[in-house]
Amino acid sequence: MDLATTVVSSDGTLTAEAGAAADPQAAVDCFYVYPTVSTDPTDNSDLSTDPAELNVIRQQFARFGSTCRPYAPLYRQVTLAGLRRMIAGGGGGASLSRGLQYDDVRDAWRHYLEHDNQGRGVVLVGHSQGSYILAELIRQEIDGKPVQSRLVSAILLGATVAVPRGRDVGGTFQHLPLCRAAAQVGCLIAYASFRTTVLPPVNTRFGKVADQGMVAACTNPAALGGGSGTLRAYLASDGRTIVGVSPAPPWVVPARPINTPWVSVPGLLTARCTSNEHATFLEVTVKGNPSDPRTDDISGDLVTAGRVAADWGLHLIDVNLAMGNLVDIVGQQAKAWLARPGLTRPTPSRPRTPEGPTLR
Repeated sequence: MDLATTVVSSDGTLTAEAGAAADPQAAVDCFYVYPTVSTDPTDNSDLSTDPAELNVIRQQFARFGSTCRPYAPLYRQVTLAGLRRMIAGGGGGASLSRGLQYDDVRDAWRHYLEHDNQGRGVVLVGHSQGSYILAELIRQEIDGKPVQSRLVSAILLGATVAVPRGRDVGGTFQHLPLCRAAAQVGCLIAYASFRTTVLPPVNTRFGKVADQGMVAACTNPAALGGGSGTLRAYLASDGRTIVGVSPAPPWVVPARPINTPWVSVPGLLTARCTSNEHATFLEVTVKGNPSDPRTDDISGDLVTAGRVAADWGLHLIDVNLAMGNLVDIVGQQAKAWLARPGLTRPTPSRPRTPEGPTLR
């Protein structure tokens, strides 16, 4: 997959960055469950690989191939059409974590453990529907069980995971704490992102927990220890997201052609975990400077009938916003997991192709 990137500096300089190649000798695995993207007209998708599934792999998972051996099982997910019907009927995230979609991922996970894992460390990566399914998988199949010793980390983005107020463990999971350092293993990274200028409203879809003793987990991949940090985003140069295209502003003014599929904007985006009266969330600030030639904004909002859907936040680019940070964290976690006392470094059971992750 083409991961070539144009780095757009604040002074307008454009620099080429080659995408990191997939590492066929990666010492840990990544098991990815993709979000709601299927354009099939039925409530649940079939098991055919369509452009929608390939696009989301490029958007959210291909770069992880430089640090881990990738697995991305196809599953009969709730489709975009099915999700609209579910929302109209009052269903929420919990509804996505049971049914055919969960059964398929559970079976893929069990198959992976039996035939491919061979005692290796594994990172679980999910977004939206994928995160809700993985949360249920962790709850039923991993949390507090012997296989948890193989869990390098879980990255569950664009969903709501509950933790007790003021604590790092408990709530949705009983034995999986939040990650507070890049080299910490056996921990959880979770967030839902919102702009500083469009904060979660009363009807927010993410970051809100009914239990007054609980809050939504938020771990800032740009500053796991707390506070604010700089996001290392990889955004589609044409404004494409996981479901469609949001017209991208000119990356520089005057506009110049961008000939790579991806753009990086160092220093433009910062983030911190915070709360308002409605939710706990990752607050993303665009630090545009009108006096420099680089864009002062990014696209990626969900827009319906010409208006930004504030209740969704920056859901469509949750993963893109912190892609560089997340890949770096997984690399550090892999090293820490392998350095544990008494651990024998496993050997990859088979080489990976240079194309990177595939749906299987």
